Amino acid sequence: MNQSTIGTTDTFADTPLQPNWRHVGAFLGLTFGLTWLLDLALYLRGGLATAGVTTILQLQMLLPAFSAIVLGLFFFRESPIHRDRRAGRGRWFYYYFLALTVVYALGALGVWLAPDQPALKMATSLIPLVFSFLGLLLLVALRAAAGREAMAQVGLAGGNWQYWLSFGLAIVAWFVLQAALNAVTGLGGSRLTPLPSVPGLDATAMLIVGALQTVLLGPILGLVITFGEEYGWRGYLQSELFKLGRVRGVLLLGVIWGAWHWPLILMGYNYPGHPLLGLALMTLYTTGLGIVLSYAVLKSSSVLLASFLHALTNQVAAFIIVVGFTPHDSAFSFFIGVYGIATLAVAASLILRDPIWRGEGSSLA
Repeated sequence: MNQSTIGTTDTFADTPLQPNWRHVGAFLGLTFGLTWLLDLALYLRGGLATAGVTTILQLQMLLPAFSAIVLGLFFFRESPIHRDRRAGRGRWFYYYFLALTVVYALGALGVWLAPDQPALKMATSLIPLVFSFLGLLLLVALRAAAGREAMAQVGLAGGNWQYWLSFGLAIVAWFVLQAALNAVTGLGGSRLTPLPSVPGLDATAMLIVGALQTVLLGPILGLVITFGEEYGWRGYLQSELFKLGRVRGVLLLGVIWGAWHWPLILMGYNYPGHPLLGLALMTLYTTGLGIVLSYAVLKSSSVLLASFLHALTNQVAAFIIVVGFTPHDSAFSFFIGVYGIATLAVAASLILRDPIWRGEGSSLA
């Protein structure tokens, strides 16, 4: 089997592997080209104040996997998901994901063409979410019908549940620590903001329900959307760059992932008021977070776990902000600011001490 296959490990110890740079270039060119064109259109339409920006940002998250899937299905013949291979029913999910991306693109286009029509705006917001939920159901159905091994052969292994629990708890604990540090140091809010009330539930009950939704339901429902990033970065590109060595590969991957965000950062996303500093901070943050997510993939052989953890990261950060612990300045605070990145760097350096980083390949089946 050609050594640029997704998830292939080096079986020729005396023959150093190199990434298939032609394929890597095609993937990066397609991913960055589509994403930055979308960002340019967003900027020309009014930037982050554009109607339907949430749908547009979710569409952007789908593009790395969309690019990797298009190339893997139709162009990279050594890919385990290539249409000419006997890959089984697990490959159906990839075709569905391409259709999901098209649905999101049509939704974004609909909002742009008719921003003043509330019915269309609601439809273009809800329909893509329904399709993403159906994608989750399809994953479950394919796992039941095709079996664990068949799903693993096409890069859709679930991994051991203990890794989902341990990595999930670690991420929740890290964000709680960041919120506490912001509050103690005066870098962020320190008073709990009551959630909108629901008949029959008091403030404490609402907080508990909201927290459970954040750590359980939300990340599962958001898994298909974050798969859009994780299959592209941790599924395809990680498998190639780890041929340079796992540590070198994960650091390069983190820089690439950060650069992919740069147009949004320049528009004021994540670090409003700090566009240039934000470029550096985002790159450092994605490098640190990328080490954590790649470590999860190495331990579990599951890009789905990385997708869950990515969704959990987004959900927990948003929930903590909603309940009142908003950083005063995202660039100079914990969470994704200078001090948060410093604590993330400590965690990443400890993770890199694991002997697993001296192994070869990406560990994806």
